[in-house]
This record gives sequence, structure tokens and C-alpha cells, in this order.
Amino acid sequence: MTIHKFFAAQALLPGGWAENVLFEVDGSGSFVGVTTNAAPAGTERAKGPVLPGMPNLHSHAFQRAMAGLAEHALPGASGGDSFWTWREVMYRFVAALTPEQVEAIAAQLYVEMLQAGYTAVGEFHYLHHGPDGRAYDDVAEMSRRTIAAAAATGIGITQLPVLYGYGGFGAQKAGEGQRRFLNVPSSLLRIVETLKASHEDDPQVRIGVAPHSLRAVTPETLDEVVKGLTALDATAPIHIHIAEQVKEVEDCLAWCGRRPVEQLMETRAPDARWCLVHATHMSEAETTALAASGAVAGLCPTTEANLGDGLFPAEPYLAAGGRWGIGSDSHISVSPLEELRWFEYGQRLATRRRNVLAGEAAEASVGRRLYTQALAGGAQALGRPIGALEVGRRADLVVLDPDHPEVATLSAERLLDAVVFAGNRNPVRDVMVGGQWVVQEGRHKDEERVQAAYVSAVKQLLS
Repeated sequence: MTIHKFFAAQALLPGGWAENVLFEVDGSGSFVGVTTNAAPAGTERAKGPVLPGMPNLHSHAFQRAMAGLAEHALPGASGGDSFWTWREVMYRFVAALTPEQVEAIAAQLYVEMLQAGYTAVGEFHYLHHGPDGRAYDDVAEMSRRTIAAAAATGIGITQLPVLYGYGGFGAQKAGEGQRRFLNVPSSLLRIVETLKASHEDDPQVRIGVAPHSLRAVTPETLDEVVKGLTALDATAPIHIHIAEQVKEVEDCLAWCGRRPVEQLMETRAPDARWCLVHATHMSEAETTALAASGAVAGLCPTTEANLGDGLFPAEPYLAAGGRWGIGSDSHISVSPLEELRWFEYGQRLATRRRNVLAGEAAEASVGRRLYTQALAGGAQALGRPIGALEVGRRADLVVLDPDHPEVATLSAERLLDAVVFAGNRNPVRDVMVGGQWVVQEGRHKDEERVQAAYVSAVKQLLS
């Protein structure tokens, strides 16, 4: 088997920053050797410091094409614009999307993710059917389009077909704007089975499932789809939107007498397979319970800010040992550094303190703590061996630009603080996914072709 070797003068390994690191990658794209204090020995050399690539655990790819289109105030909106009025704009936008347009939009998004330093994506995919709500001849048509976009651009993907059955708690009827999303558990599981059969041996693809939210499923349909997935793959990831909005909490209380996270914890006992996306509005008891469960909190600070969701209770959750990762969700921003920055900044604004998430040590690096915890939580949530530069993991990594002002001047211990919190210039130079260079000198090899297809698709939609 061919072994690809390359050398980094500095690299962030699980134990911390290391010098003179020789990486060995096998033909399948996984690390088979990581040796410190090594000699270059004539091998390929990384041009700057090397970091593990960041997993993006929550994406609705098609929403990339409507980023910025919901920032006009809606006249006459009761109570002003909100998540709920934004959702109506999204329903109108999604009504006409074709499979070809979805693939073009996803490809553009994934190129942008790679250039920003994301090397894997969790695609929380609920756009299943045609504009009239009828299934395509291939029930997995729309999911295949995002997987095809991932393969074409080189990003790793965890496809999460979404179970969406109802319009509100207590099995309320779905609205017309949701007709393209709807499935019963048996039809959703057919999509999952179809995708698993197609990608069983592909290390770049993992298949899980996503009950959309407690308001879009019933206890019975939630149990059925989780049981069906477990029969297919007992370790497959399960993601769910939860407690994103105050109204959602109030509606859940009116329906069952419990808050959303409380209801899920007490009736379904989520574990390390689960990712609870947003979990913005939790009581102290819910925060402690989620941290103790081993599940991952999927946080999307830029989208949560854009939609006016609120602030996640980060300080007590991290203090309790809670696991978390980041996603770009609606893609109003596609930058892992901005997600991490605003995760901390939200807490600073709420508490009027600095370095809130630094941990116990007074000199702890906030940037490094946030980056490494998001790596671990993202890898767990996507159910793939990523998120660290060590033997057995996928060779997903980012090379920082040695000419970036902070990279060029600061020591390794200060580096992540600087790139997370200082300035808006992208510090990413090169990106490797599964042992293949997909971005070099800041450019993706297919970015012009991908952008041309994206622009054409969006112009068709907007016309």
C-alpha cells in the first residue's frame, strides 16, 4: 500500500503543540503514523502550522442560497420579525428548488466550508420531495445530491435524512410550506437504507438520521425511526433540533407539561449517539442533565444570532463537562472561527466579563480550549474518525498561512487565541481531507466552475 508522507514544523496534536511532526497517510486517507521530533527526510513540507480540520455538525445546504434575503423587515409582522416569520420566507424560497439547483448550491457551500477550514459536514437534510410533495422515483434523490456535491468538492459528509411529520406538538397537521419535507418513519428509513447500501464502503460518507424536532414528530414516530436506524447501524448518529425558541418551550409545556430538553431526557435518554442542536433555552436542571448524558450540544452562534434565538447557557454547561460542537446552520456565515468567536462573545455580553469560557486555569488559552472542544464534539456528533491528528483518524487537516500577520509573529501557545479573536482575514492556506489536498494557497481547484453553476442556479430561482 502506498504511504503518503509529509512534514510539519508545528502541529496541534491531542497532547498539545508539537514540533517537527512526520505524518504518514495510507491509501484510504487515514493516519498510520504521527511521529514527533522527526527529520523532514526530503518529504513534502507543510507551509505553516497544522491544525485538525474542523467538523461542521449542522448544515441546511440549500439555505446558503437565501443567506441575506431575509434581512428586510416584513411589514405588518405581528410582534415584529422573528424566527417564525423567517421560516415563512424560507418555505417560499424552498418551494421551487430542483435537485440540480440543490446540488449546485451545496457544492458552492462546501467549497466555502473547505476554504474556511471545515473538513466535514453534518447535512441535516429535510428537503426530500418534489414541489408538489410527491416523492421522486428515487426516494433518496435529494440526499444523493448533497452527497454528490460533497464528493465533487472533497468534503467529508454525514448525511442525516430528517423525519418531519407534523406542524406542531401533539401531531398538528403540517402546513403547505412543509409538504416537501414530510415522511412517515417507514419512508424515511427507506431513504436511510438506500443511502447506506450505496455508501457502505465509503470512508468519506456516514449515514445517520435526524428527527427534525419534538414538534415535528410524535413519541411513537420518534421511537420507530430510532429503532429502525439502530437495527441498521447501532452506532449511527441521531440529531434533533431542540429548545431553539422560547415559543417552542412554551408550546412543549402546554402539550406535555415538560420543557423540550426535559421531555427528551426523561422519555428517550439520549446518549453519545445524539446531537441536540441549539438547546438554547434550558433550565439549570436541563443543562446539567444534557452535560451528564454524553450527548453533544450542536451550537450555531451566527445563525442563532441572526434568527434572534438567544444565548446557550455555555458557562454552566462547560463547567459540568458538557460536550459541544459548532455548525453554520443557515450559512449566514461560513467560518468556524466566527462561530467560536461569537460563542465566547455571547457569554461576555451576557455576563459583562472577559474570557468567560477559559476554564479553571487563569492563564488558559480560550481560543485553544474552544477549538479543541469543538473538534471533539463535532467528530462525535458526525460519527466519523476525525477531529484529531493521530493514528486511526482520517487525515483531515488545515495548514495556516505563514504570511498571516498573527501566524507569522506569535508563538504556538498564543496562535489559536489570535486567529479566533483577532481580525477577519482568513488564516487558512491549505486543506487536506482524507489524505487529499482540496485547497491549496487558499484556492479550491474547482471553485470557478462551482461558482458559475451556483450563480446560474440562484439567478434561475430569483427570476
